[in-house]
Amino acid sequence: MKDFLTKSKSFTNPEYGCAPEEREISDYISHGVINLDKPSGPTSHEIDSWVKRILNLEKSGHGGTLDPKVTGVLPVGLGDATRAIQLLLTAPKEYVCVMTFHHEVDEDKIREVFNEFTGKIFQLPPVKSAVKRELRSRNVYYSTIYEINGRDVLFRIGCEAGTYVRTYCHNIGEAIGVGAHMAELRRTQVGSFTEDNHLSTLQDVTDAYHFYKEDGDESFLRKAIMPMERAADYLPKVVIKDSAVDAICHGANLASGGIAYLSDNIQKNSIVAIETLKGELVASGNSLFSSDEILDLESGFAVNVSKVFMKTDIYPKMWK
Repeated sequence: MKDFLTKSKSFTNPEYGCAPEEREISDYISHGVINLDKPSGPTSHEIDSWVKRILNLEKSGHGGTLDPKVTGVLPVGLGDATRAIQLLLTAPKEYVCVMTFHHEVDEDKIREVFNEFTGKIFQLPPVKSAVKRELRSRNVYYSTIYEINGRDVLFRIGCEAGTYVRTYCHNIGEAIGVGAHMAELRRTQVGSFTEDNHLSTLQDVTDAYHFYKEDGDESFLRKAIMPMERAADYLPKVVIKDSAVDAICHGANLASGGIAYLSDNIQKNSIVAIETLKGELVASGNSLFSSDEILDLESGFAVNVSKVFMKTDIYPKMWK
């Protein structure tokens, strides 16, 4: 497997499981994720409800709440993929923002303070937030100014999950001493979901489902919906043998002997995605070792499994 380290060269039995892209359309929908372009106005919860109604599903869930006026990338998990979408809650995010200063500011001063607000920063979450209101640190990976027009600044920010851009703007205004607020915000990336990656509107989804139901044409749905495995694309991978799949599905931790391939960037205590040789998402968990250590591991557990996404009995039981 390209770009993977080989622990034990293995092959998969075509009788069990299925490559995510080759699932029957009903399974493809119920194990799918929509990279939705959220419009301004509705809440993220309302978007969930509309998607669920459009596709006639019992459940759906989104990967990271956006305020009603905020637009952009809102991954929505469908059916059984609702649990998998939770992997995106800790994924890095990217936004494009318009910030407005309350008084005129020298352009050089703006750029100087923006540089200071890159890297590790401290934030107090807003009063209206889903987390406890206490000071906490977050990482800003980059903050790029595109344009300064009077008191308005257009910039792109890449940041750790849980970074509040509204608070970021407020704090920059305080640091300069003139005050500032977030005037407009669009999310452009959540993990591996970007504006360039099958971004669909609610109308796109509605039309695609209509073509499927009325004409039997699956192609538009398969374009609007991606396999739930895409929610784990940003994570390091551990690929397991067919013989280990059902044990993991029953809640077992991943033993060294069940590993076939693994990413070369796994760090100890980091979150990893566990996948089959066909690319199916089985589970996620915390790696007990680094990539090199796992390669050398002859026995014992390599990953503590925390969440299981695949149902049991899809692969045969090969454990006691």
